[in-house]
Amino acid sequence: MTSILGIGSRINHPEYGKGVVTNVDSKMYWVTFIDSGLETIDLSDDFEVIEASDDDLDTVSFYEVERSLRSILKKWSDASEIVPIADKYKGGTLVLNPSDTNLSSKEIPIDTFFHKIVMLRDRLRVMEQKINSNSNLDDQDKVDLQQYITRCYGSLTSFNVLFKNKSQHFKGEGGKN
Repeated sequence: MTSILGIGSRINHPEYGKGVVTNVDSKMYWVTFIDSGLETIDLSDDFEVIEASDDDLDTVSFYEVERSLRSILKKWSDASEIVPIADKYKGGTLVLNPSDTNLSSKEIPIDTFFHKIVMLRDRLRVMEQKINSNSNLDDQDKVDLQQYITRCYGSLTSFNVLFKNKSQHFKGEGGKN
């Protein structure tokens, strides 16, 4: 491919399917795919161009608009964002082996486990919003409950390795992973 696709170009990727280019830099395309959500792909990746948009400069990219819209929706509804699993864990299995060798191990598809972790995080966020907007709680009660939620996030930082995007990691009291 000799020219860089512009924001709004539609492509068909062999692994991710159909999607729209929502941001571009010198090395990568950010593409929102119908089935797998936001993925980054190299400019040199092999994919079919369905419809190319010119690479004209835009002061606000679709990516920025999409990010703002997601933020608003997340703040005002129970809608959850698309959270991709780290590529190295896609299709993997979580195996739980009991210490008693007479007992059988339990295998769980890692995608299922990851989905449950993301659902837990989303429910903690909703709880956080409900606490902060509750008029029956005084400020000190809100702070106390918020600290418990922050500690829950901190307890879940071990699962950050499963997230593809660092911006979606759990953060504890220190705000670090």
